Amino acid sequence: MDSPDWLAGQFEEHRAHLRAVAYRMLGSLSDADDAVQEAWLRLSRSDTSGVENMAGWLTTIVARVSLNMLQSRKARREEPAGAHLPPETGSGADGAGPEHEALLADSVGLALLVVLDTLAPAERLAFVLHDMFAVPFDDIAPVVERSPAATRKLASRARLRVQGIHTAPDADLARRREIVGAFFAASRDGDFDALVAVLDPDAVLRADGGAILPETSREVHGAANIARQALIYSRLDLVVRPAIINGTPGGIAFRDGEVFSVSGFTVRGGKVTEIDILADRERLRRLDLTVLDE
Repeated sequence: MDSPDWLAGQFEEHRAHLRAVAYRMLGSLSDADDAVQEAWLRLSRSDTSGVENMAGWLTTIVARVSLNMLQSRKARREEPAGAHLPPETGSGADGAGPEHEALLADSVGLALLVVLDTLAPAERLAFVLHDMFAVPFDDIAPVVERSPAATRKLASRARLRVQGIHTAPDADLARRREIVGAFFAASRDGDFDALVAVLDPDAVLRADGGAILPETSREVHGAANIARQALIYSRLDLVVRPAIINGTPGGIAFRDGEVFSVSGFTVRGGKVTEIDILADRERLRRLDLTVLDE
């Protein structure tokens, strides 16, 4: 029953679910694929004759692999001053199939990934597995090496962080793209009042310039302050093209034909409430970005 062909079939049956778990854990499609591949290697080397719930067993394996990757990432990361965005935020041409679109469209916008990336690895795992995939705390506890009660507290802390920052964006994607387009047009025209009009009064802008441009990493609050930053940004002789960034409207800025930055926008109540900008050159080089038609 646990022949190689049977195991391969079982794994393929659950691959999409495992990739979704890993993506929410890691915030990176390439890292998620690495975690899923590692799960397959472990499955192929394991005696699964006693496994009654293959989906649960594989989810636990992917969770353990993802937790190790998160802990390794946290240990080696050199945090720039200011905001930090997830390691991968682009919509790639090599992943444009139905599974990829479902993965990114299922309420995993850039804003949520930004929040998840601020959590401790164990908090993120507990929250993702329990709140997003309904895994019982009794099953999560051995992965994070805590009691079920302590694991519940991890998820609770993470939930408060997420609820305090992230609420669902407006549902109409076309309308959101229109609003983001109005922001870019006002910025390009140097129209301060139009920028303020499209921004929520309590809007937040987060920028990550990485280790090469740490001076560009910042967090800006308030419509007027963000509008001023946008006008300064517009003087950099950039060409901005619309794009979909993790299922949400955004833009890719080019300078001298090369990608300068990627921005994702959250729109709620017909106003831009959050802008997340990635200008880290090292991470930009790893992205496979798709520009939308004007």
